[in-house]
Amino acid sequence: MSSDAITQSEFLDNKAQKQQNARQILSVKELSVLSDRSNGQGLIQLAGHLTVMGCSGYLWATNFGNWLLAIPALIIYGFSIASMFAPMHEGVHRTPFANNRLNDAVAWCAGVLSFYNSTFYRHYHKWHHLYTRVPGKDPELTDLQPSNLGKYLLIISGLPWWQGKIRGHFRAALGQLDDCPFIPETARAEVIRSTRWQLTVYAAAIALSIIVGQPWFLLYWLLPLLVGQPILRFILLAEHTGCSLDANLLTNTRTTLTLWPVRFLMWNMPFHAEHHLYPSIPFHALPDAHQQLRKHFTHIEQGYMKVNWDIVAKRGQSAL
Repeated sequence: MSSDAITQSEFLDNKAQKQQNARQILSVKELSVLSDRSNGQGLIQLAGHLTVMGCSGYLWATNFGNWLLAIPALIIYGFSIASMFAPMHEGVHRTPFANNRLNDAVAWCAGVLSFYNSTFYRHYHKWHHLYTRVPGKDPELTDLQPSNLGKYLLIISGLPWWQGKIRGHFRAALGQLDDCPFIPETARAEVIRSTRWQLTVYAAAIALSIIVGQPWFLLYWLLPLLVGQPILRFILLAEHTGCSLDANLLTNTRTTLTLWPVRFLMWNMPFHAEHHLYPSIPFHALPDAHQQLRKHFTHIEQGYMKVNWDIVAKRGQSAL
């Protein structure tokens, strides 16, 4: 056995031991109760999210010129589209619904709306959970990091995200997945097919807009998502930034206590440390899980403004 293989084996054993110790906080019975999935809970949540999207989208579409109403409506509408990332993420874990076909279908459709591909993301995200915050392993650590104010603002703008998604979708559709070690050979055909179908949906929407002579694709999807994406970046940046760079699930992820509307549209993802410790717990049980687990976590913060301010302040100090 090579020294590299020994190092890899030791790493996995050490990581598994740390995770096993952390995951012994809840008993098997307690975890079983919290991990109970529900089609009803998931459908109510999805209906609520789509209602917010529909109402805000209607107000945006019918109030051009009345900017005091149109602009707030656009912001809410845009964030409701961007935050479809949340049901996509939950569906990838197959936790929001008891029916896995429903999980997969909602994840894929939510990914289309939020410009993610759920099939690709399932494999990417599996590695993120397996190697959370481990340098050289966690694929999220390859993203641009907010090491100074300029990079922080660039990340918040969403521009690197758009560039990565456009490039990533087209590379996946063309089968260029050699730089994606988290996608096994057996899953490549499915990822390629799923991405091609998703790009076909966008092409059809663009074609329809051109045929009817209306900028529907631009006004009701692209522009709102451009507006909503910075809000989503502001939220997602808080999940791990500044947490420990190791496999300790109690220190490498942050829970952010925030307002109910944000928790609602993010499907309780702000309880992120709880989610990483026990990924089997569905969104609707995460508040209860927080009550049982909060004393064990290092990073629990009051609000996204504080977290992002701390991120900027610490990066500013490190640059001096």
